[in-house]
Amino acid sequence: MGRRRIIEVAAGVLWRDGRFLAVRRPPGASMAGYWEFPGGKIEPGETPAGALVRELQEELGVRCHALEYWRDLVHEYPHAAVRLYFFHVRGIDGEPYPREGQELAWLTPGGDCELAFLPADKDILAALMRPRGPESDDPEGEPACASAN
Repeated sequence: MGRRRIIEVAAGVLWRDGRFLAVRRPPGASMAGYWEFPGGKIEPGETPAGALVRELQEELGVRCHALEYWRDLVHEYPHAAVRLYFFHVRGIDGEPYPREGQELAWLTPGGDCELAFLPADKDILAALMRPRGPESDDPEGEPACASAN
């Protein structure tokens, strides 16, 4: 049996005033209702950073100007395998607007997160929730996740 093709995806942890943005997948979308970090598929010829800039403009109407690669992971779903490239985004122009019918929530560091995130994002969310010290690889240096809309 052949190896399954991996879908390449760029995702951003958008920070503003000490909180990060979560986006709920709209009705009709694959895995509708789950929360995720904003972003999308990397098109042929795009870099992960370039894809993230494009996706944030298309989906949320914002331009990002301060992004830094953080980490990547591969997740196997029953229907597909995805490789996600995560970036911390510390500078955006504009106010995120749900152009595709998504629900938005700014999550505050600390506490419990009650939102149902995509399985592929759960390790990232857990990493954001861990207490931070000087050895942390998180550029924000913050734990996460009480919801504050």
